[in-house]
Amino acid sequence: MRISVIGTGYVGLITGTGLASKGHTVTCVDIDKEKVEKINKGISPIFEENLDEMLKKAIAKGNFNATLDIKNAIFNTELSFICVGTPSKDDGSADLKYVEAAAKSIGEALKEKDAYHLVIMKSTVIPGTTENVLIPILEKESGKKAGEAFGVCMTPEFLREGRAVEDFLNPDRVIIGQLDSKAGNLAKQVHETKDRPFLRTDLRTAEMIKYSSNAFLATKISFINEIGNICKKIGADTLQVSRGIGMDHRISPHFLRPGIGFGGSCFPKDVKALMHQASDDYDYKPKILNAVMEVNDDQPLRLIELAEKKLGDLNGKTAAILGLAFKAGTDDLRESRAIPIIHKLIEKGVKVQGYDPKAGETAKEEFGDKITYAQNIQEALKDADFCLITTEWPEFKNINFDGMKGKAVFDGRNILENRADVDYEGLCW
Repeated sequence: MRISVIGTGYVGLITGTGLASKGHTVTCVDIDKEKVEKINKGISPIFEENLDEMLKKAIAKGNFNATLDIKNAIFNTELSFICVGTPSKDDGSADLKYVEAAAKSIGEALKEKDAYHLVIMKSTVIPGTTENVLIPILEKESGKKAGEAFGVCMTPEFLREGRAVEDFLNPDRVIIGQLDSKAGNLAKQVHETKDRPFLRTDLRTAEMIKYSSNAFLATKISFINEIGNICKKIGADTLQVSRGIGMDHRISPHFLRPGIGFGGSCFPKDVKALMHQASDDYDYKPKILNAVMEVNDDQPLRLIELAEKKLGDLNGKTAAILGLAFKAGTDDLRESRAIPIIHKLIEKGVKVQGYDPKAGETAKEEFGDKITYAQNIQEALKDADFCLITTEWPEFKNINFDGMKGKAVFDGRNILENRADVDYEGLCW
């Protein structure tokens, strides 16, 4: 099938290269000329395990390319995925300007196209967006009727950063929200995966499934962090508690790892957007989700509280921060729990020496010259008074702390294994 993918960010590039690897002919569209040129040279703008290899193979095979020309891409494909960003506004609501711009461009192209074309929303959007924003723009710009001249579906993505290629190629389920059965049947063809459950719904329900999934996983993380905080105070073993409750098949052990909280491009943004829609559009106060975010906002700063409790005033001290990305396996700094920690340390007069295997360059956009960027672990630890571990990179399991001035180590991810030679303290275990 001939497919166009609008947007070459995280979801768009994974979707495009993944579809090409399955034999489809894919054209990715972006407005960033430099990014398009890099992609066509086989250079991925993001780090993701196995993505570079999949991109190079797709280009070599000749069934994948990137372009700035959206009109030509629509004309020469049978269906289009919208994979643009939906960042949070200051009030927590989703910013739909990129969705609206993509819809306008697609609609303008459809106006001049005679053949049936399917438009699939894959960007994460609040329930009702495909019906109330996407379709009206497409109809206005094309002068055609949705469900007749063109089809519309909503197929949410469920990609874990660091494992996104694997998740795209082997999804645990496929959700297809459809305007009508013709559109849904075509969407099912392109998403066809053996031995994986399909669920076909209306558009709004598919959008809500995506938000509900992320909200539930975020809730599990904040739940185990709150339990961990209580366990630390009363002297119970947090890790054994987590293991014990995870053995219950109704609960499962997934997302029950205590730590400094969740970050990334999905959980914080999506929970906030769902909360905003519920309260502002429907006058419903989401009490559980409010608590989830409150716990998550407080959790990383507890690591600093532990350091102050043990070391006293931190002003003038040097901290080694191991981990800048929001999780291992990615260079994504969005909503990383290291961000509030570092900003608070700077506010307290602490010199910060940060290190991350992949996110060093990305971090410079956030912190500028406010911190020192180490090239390796030892450089970050050199002459540091204390160390905070904020991302669970495998190389942080065993560390030589000899270069430190002090030996206080505060682990926010329960990753360090060689704890005997340092003054170790876990966040909530």
